[in-house]
This record gives sequence, structure tokens and C-alpha cells, in this order.
Amino acid sequence: MQTNETEPFRRTTAINMMLALEKRIKGIQGGTSAGKTFGILPILINKAIKNPGLEISVVAESVPHLKRGAMKDFKKIMIKTKRWNNSAWHSTDSIYRFANGSSVEFFSADNDAKLRGARRDILYMNEANNMTLHAYNELASRTKQDVWMDWNPTSPFWFHEELKGDSDVDFLVINYTHNEACPQSAVDFILKAKEKAKTSKFWDNWYKVYGLGEIGSLEGVIFSNWSIIDTIPKEAEIVNYGLDFGYTNDPTTIIYLGKWNGKLILDELCYQTGMVNADIVRKAKETTDGFTYIIADSAEPKSIEEIKRGGIRIKGALKGKDSINFGIDTLQQFDILVTSRSTNLIKELRNYQWDKDKEGKILNKPIHYYNHCIDAVRYAAESLATKKKFEWYVITE
Repeated sequence: MQTNETEPFRRTTAINMMLALEKRIKGIQGGTSAGKTFGILPILINKAIKNPGLEISVVAESVPHLKRGAMKDFKKIMIKTKRWNNSAWHSTDSIYRFANGSSVEFFSADNDAKLRGARRDILYMNEANNMTLHAYNELASRTKQDVWMDWNPTSPFWFHEELKGDSDVDFLVINYTHNEACPQSAVDFILKAKEKAKTSKFWDNWYKVYGLGEIGSLEGVIFSNWSIIDTIPKEAEIVNYGLDFGYTNDPTTIIYLGKWNGKLILDELCYQTGMVNADIVRKAKETTDGFTYIIADSAEPKSIEEIKRGGIRIKGALKGKDSINFGIDTLQQFDILVTSRSTNLIKELRNYQWDKDKEGKILNKPIHYYNHCIDAVRYAAESLATKKKFEWYVITE
């Protein structure tokens, strides 16, 4: 990660540590802003340039994760190192072909045909903890040379159980202190979290995972009743849209809520900071059907009225006593399917936990983080429950 778009690419301590790894399988565990992706990708780019005909595969859990992560970073690094050639990028196949015949391809681990497809020379599994051991076995067994993988250590996963300690496996832990190109704003946030960790179990775990790059604990995760799907099924029926307001630091979020075969369908439509009400009106017109209600945070009646005057069908959520826990309880009654493009919602579902007291005892209230999309989902889902039973119906005038 670089400090800004105009600065040249920098070789960091993290990159030097990665270059020192010698074994075939290289596991890179690290915190936020440690420079994992911005270390592995330039190493692979240099290999592709120096070794004609080299075939490299970069894999993530879904295509949206690739586009927002490794694929975007690959282009940024190529531009910074003055190597990017538009004509070499084949967007249909997501392959970059170098002049010497080497190539870097990007594909998702949810594509079984790709997992069992052609062999490659080098493999890079980006955020490997979000992929299965099956995916690793299929990919690694078809890789001739090195296997790279990275992850944030939110909890142990198959690498720690099945690979770590093997004779052909290198294991490296890095954090923001190893990345001299880490933006000062990111350093400030991490150091602030370090101070909070002294009095908060949540921030203690956060700093351990994202600050130090050490294995943390996801004890107390609220939602385990969800899985990922590619797209919204054609037979799905819309229930509502949910909207949570944000501005400077917190994003404004809009989430689609539908039903299908007794299950909930969630699709992230908006996750953006700096939006004023006029922006929300435009986004709502672009992403919603114009007929179904948007249920928004009722704490902002002025915003709701302005959006309504902009031609959007919108209402405030019916908040009451314990409305957050009631909304969570409602959502826990259903199996939930989340579209793969909903990357921010997926991240929140993986990290949204019950809070803890200073002794580590789990409390009956959620943390105040990783909840921007989830709050929007709660608002949209309030029509799914009555006092007597859970049943489907849509809010009307």
C-alpha cells in the first residue's frame, strides 16, 4: 500500500521478508496495511517479466473480491512501476499477457471448472482463509512451482491445521511496522486501536489481529446462518430495501432484501461515504425498483423527508425498546443468502460480534462496529416479524 497515487513504488521491509522465503508453499499472515498484496504481487510481476512463458494464477473467493482487491492492486502496481499496457489486458478473460509470453490470470475459487482447469507455474491465493481446503488442494495440485497465500488472522483455519509445520511450507507474520509505505492515516488508526485495547476486549482482539497480525478469536460472532450465492435467483420476491445513513467516516448503505424458498436474499447496492441526500436520491433511483419501500434509520427524519421529496418511497424504521436485538433475533430465524458482490456486507457478517465486558464475558448487546450494512438489513427486515409469529408481508402506506 502506498501513501498516495503519485508516489513511486517502494520496496519495503515486508517485501524483503517475503523475498527471503525459500520453500514451495509460502503462507503470509498479516494485519491491516501490512503490505501483503502489495508485496506478493510485485514479486510475481518481476518473476513474470524475467521468466518468459511463466503462467501465474491469482485467485480470490469471488469475482467482486478480485475486482476490488488483487486485480485493482495489480493494475495500480503496474502503473506505478511504468509497466502497464492497456492492449495487454484482456478484460473478458481477466488475463494480462506480457510481451515475453508470460501471463497473470485472475479467477474466483467459487468456479469449480477453473479449480479443476489448466495447470500453472505459480499460484497466489489472496485472502486464503475465505476459501476452502478443497479449493487449495485442487489448485495447488495443479501448480508446478510456488504457492503463495495471504490472510488476516481473524481465527485459525485449514492452513494452521493442515499445512503449517510441513517441510515444504514457509510461514511469515507481518504487520504495519514492516510496511514503510503504510499511509500515516492507517498508522494513526492502528495506534488509536492499541490505546483502546487497554480497556476493551473487542479492541484488544482487533489490535491483536489487524495491528500485530496475530491470530485472534471470533468468539461471539452473531450471524452464522448465512452463505454466499452468485446472483439473486430469478424467482426471488422483494420485501424491502434498507438504508443506513452515513457521511464522513461511516458509509451510507443500501441493501436489497428479498425472499426465496423460505430464505432471505441480501444484495449490497450502496456502500459509500460523503453522500448528501441528493446523492442518495440518485443512487436509489439507479439501484432500486422505484416501487418498493426503502426503510431507513428513523433517527434522521429530515433526511427521510428530503429523500421522499426527491421522489423516493421511503419510511423511517419503527424503532422501539431493544430494537437492535429484536432485529438480530428476526434475522436469526432464517437461512440467509448473500450475493458474492456484497463484499462489505460479507465482511460485516464475518466480524459482527456480541460485545464483551472487561473480564471477557459476552454481553447481550452487539459491538458498535461492522454494522453499517447490517443496520440497513435490520431496517429492511422489520416487516418480517409480528409479535405472535414470523410471517411475510410488505409494508404499505
